[in-house]
Amino acid sequence: MNHIQFNVKPNGIAHITIDLADSAVNIFTPELTQELTQAVEDVIKRDDIKGAIITSAKSVFIAGADLKAVLDAVSKPQTASEAAHYFDRDNQFFRRIETGGKPFVAAINGTALGGGLELALACHYRILIDQPKAVVGLPEVTVGLLPAGGGTQRLPRMIGVEKALPILLEGKPLKPADALALGVVDELASAEDLLTKAEQWIIANPNPVKPWDVKGFKIPGGTGAMASHANQSFTANLVKIRKNTQDNYPAPIAILSAVYEGSQLPFNLGLQIEAKYVGQLFANPVARNLIRTQFVNKGRADKLVRRPSAPATLQVKSLGVIGAGMMGAGIARVAAAAGIDVILIDRDQASAELGKTRIGDALAKEIAKRGGSQDAADALLARITATTDYAQLKACDLVVEAAFEDRQVKADVFGKVEAHLKADGILASNTSTLPIGSLAKASHNPSRVIGIHFFSPVERMPLVEVIVGPETSEETLAQSLDFIKQLRKTPIVVNDSPGFFTSRIFCSYIDEGMAMLAEGVNPALIENAARMNSMATGPLAVTDEVSLDLQKRVVDQAIADQIAPERLRRHAQPVIQKMNEIGRLGRKVGGGFYDFPKDAPKHLSPTLQSYYPVSEQQPDIQDVADRLMYIQALESARCVEEGVITDPMDADIGAVFGLGFPTWAGGPLSFIDTIGLAKFVERCQELTKYGERFAPSAWLIERAQQNKTFY
Repeated sequence: MNHIQFNVKPNGIAHITIDLADSAVNIFTPELTQELTQAVEDVIKRDDIKGAIITSAKSVFIAGADLKAVLDAVSKPQTASEAAHYFDRDNQFFRRIETGGKPFVAAINGTALGGGLELALACHYRILIDQPKAVVGLPEVTVGLLPAGGGTQRLPRMIGVEKALPILLEGKPLKPADALALGVVDELASAEDLLTKAEQWIIANPNPVKPWDVKGFKIPGGTGAMASHANQSFTANLVKIRKNTQDNYPAPIAILSAVYEGSQLPFNLGLQIEAKYVGQLFANPVARNLIRTQFVNKGRADKLVRRPSAPATLQVKSLGVIGAGMMGAGIARVAAAAGIDVILIDRDQASAELGKTRIGDALAKEIAKRGGSQDAADALLARITATTDYAQLKACDLVVEAAFEDRQVKADVFGKVEAHLKADGILASNTSTLPIGSLAKASHNPSRVIGIHFFSPVERMPLVEVIVGPETSEETLAQSLDFIKQLRKTPIVVNDSPGFFTSRIFCSYIDEGMAMLAEGVNPALIENAARMNSMATGPLAVTDEVSLDLQKRVVDQAIADQIAPERLRRHAQPVIQKMNEIGRLGRKVGGGFYDFPKDAPKHLSPTLQSYYPVSEQQPDIQDVADRLMYIQALESARCVEEGVITDPMDADIGAVFGLGFPTWAGGPLSFIDTIGLAKFVERCQELTKYGERFAPSAWLIERAQQNKTFY
């Protein structure tokens, strides 16, 4: 066997030790399932074996399914009834463990998630190592699926429906003490005692039977509509799910349905109910979109799949950051947290020191709220030197410019930096809109200039957009990606363009919201339509966060740069101008489209009525919702057409992790593929009644005719 070790001890107890070949962690694969099935049969059939312990040779028990294999499965065209049988083999050997007549104990020596925990649930007894990192859980809901190895049926029968549903619906892992308290595991043990306790239980329980295989079994606390907890477990949870998902995510309702229906039937029929809902989720594109973008493609990006392979790896030891404002301080903080020495420069010493002080204050608040080490915070701050002296950049491997979003200001900064930056140092701009090629004109070495666009707040946002200028070298790109990996951030790589990728998509979204406001669409309808799509934030609300004066500066700069007319945001310009004239710039001044009272939640401002009266005839909410989604997807397609995006995963990762694009759609290009190119183009043509910006290009129309999907 390649993936398990099978040893029978002198006391007649078999040790089945999982050790997946060529993998740092154990995950379920067809090969592992085949070997485990054979091992279980050997235990059951051999007279010299009393029972078996299932454990792991790695620090993780089983981390779950092979998501790449699952992605392949959910991406295949199939009916729900066909897909329902995908996990039949796993369920058969799980059931064989339960009914084979010999005791099986799961000695869980590390994390057990998804199918790993389901394997343990199929065993007659579960002992979990008592270590904080050894968490257990059923996170399938987070990838658009449900626990398909009997998890929706075994867990409620073990601990009751009321306690099982939060574990199934939220997908959060449980620490050892919590797992024991809930009854998910039966015992905790030290690493030294884990196998000994497992053997002792087998010897003491030679003929175990699962409770649900005993005639007359009843689920603890009852189930179905007549259970005392039914109103909370089923009705309240259904309301909560629909409120949180807007019916865009089918997995939570499928889980609730599988538990409700299956728990009222004999166990084997319950497994069939579970399989029915598994099939429905496999046949639905949401699971594919979630797995592909959030896990498989993000994993590829984190491993620097877009990195040119030839250049030597750069380990940044010293980083320069120009600008100690919110963005600059955030960049300095995450770099120092990664062990990098930081030179933080601003126009005067007081401003530079203020940036460092803000970092210290933020760390102190986190320690007070979540705990942590003051020594670690002090060590982080000690790595940051606040100064006005550009000469201190001479040892820096890379400098990130986070100065004011003005081309002349940045050009001045470039000159000061390059007077001291070593010859092979990288000069990166954190600009969100200004083309890197135009900024690089201020450099005497444009091949070492690149865009590294962080998102706010830097310490929380995982995405970094890397912008390759016309003269940026492969070495500069490769080593910039090395730096981002040091920060444990997720990079996307895009080519130079006004607004690059993320700012173009973001502006298309907020501009559509402002255009509808000017048309007389009720602002509440605009914001609720965004919520209906499961966008992270409504277009008016998020514009208040980034501020209206920033939008005006971006538009003014685009006009000054004589950007192409279709990039000038003309349908939003009047609203941007008006909001600046009346001083409603957003949260930072206490009011924009929303009011931000100090002692109450924010709310859409009634003053908007004075400037943008609500029309008596309101559009259908589906039109409003589609305008907000389709304009982002259409702009993403234009980025592909123009060569700004060369890999669809960059667009989807960027939109989901940087802009809050709905995860159920997988990103704007996945959204187009999900709709179907022909239907997408047709709907865009219908939406041209709201403006020619919705008109699909000849390139996209031809692509639709050829059914040339993005993936």
